[in-house]
Amino acid sequence: MKRFDDLTEAEILGLAISNEEEDARIYLQYAARLKADYPATAAMFERMAEEEHGHRHALHELYRRKFGGELPYITRQDVKGFLKRNPLWLLETLRIDAVRRQAEMMEYEAQQFYVKAAERARDADTRRLLADLAEAESAHETLAQELGGRIETSGEKESEEATAHRIFVLQIVQPGLAGLIDGSISTLAPIFAAAFATQDSWAAFLVGLAASIGAGISMGLTEGLSDDGAITGRGSPWPRGIACGVMTTLGGLGHTLPYLIPDFWTATAVAGVVVAFELAAIAYIRTHYMETPFTSAIVQVVLGGILVLATGIFIGSS
Repeated sequence: MKRFDDLTEAEILGLAISNEEEDARIYLQYAARLKADYPATAAMFERMAEEEHGHRHALHELYRRKFGGELPYITRQDVKGFLKRNPLWLLETLRIDAVRRQAEMMEYEAQQFYVKAAERARDADTRRLLADLAEAESAHETLAQELGGRIETSGEKESEEATAHRIFVLQIVQPGLAGLIDGSISTLAPIFAAAFATQDSWAAFLVGLAASIGAGISMGLTEGLSDDGAITGRGSPWPRGIACGVMTTLGGLGHTLPYLIPDFWTATAVAGVVVAFELAAIAYIRTHYMETPFTSAIVQVVLGGILVLATGIFIGSS
């Protein structure tokens, strides 16, 4: 996998062309799904898609003049930390606020990519075009904030607060939530399997402690190494990795600490109550920050937790 700083100018332009084409397709799909209920919003997405096509044509023309007609074979998966797009089919119901947030994030990440690419470009024409595209994506980000009839007319302070909130979600909430989910759910199986296999609180505590710390280290490294933040604007990998690792460990320790209670059945009952609170907290965070409907979030989280918990109890009791 290549680092962004190792890419040639031709490869950067090739990735930019591919990214503009994919974003245009995403906006057109948004427009198609929203047209019946939100025609004004759909028209705005169609306008954004048309402008993305214009960006792609400008980039392609520049590439043709500088490097010829054949684009380099490089995909976004080949570049560490390159822009990632969530599959549209994952959004079962497209709420206006969720769509606005998704589009705003896409344009913010694209702007960060063009700013970074312009800094590396040596050719004056290439640098000028990339800088112009960064400004265009910034305008799109503002346009995305208007979706759902909520036209943003706030001043500089409100804009800075919105940017700070977006960065907080990117750098802390998203990786922290991923860690909390992994720590709270994935550690259920080994902890409760050990508990029911031994019916010894201390043995269950040791297994839970090892599983929680091990999972925290693994998740922290995975988050930190997966994206250096240079393109996506997610910032340094250190705070993201720490947030993910710490929350993973805390998620596992929550239902591990009750096994410090000497009586096995009392410890297990307390651990079960803690698990219920953990799952409810995950559902709340997903609703508050990720705009997932609470009912959907609680059903998904509880179902996953019950399946993993039942697996641990079944294996430990066999």
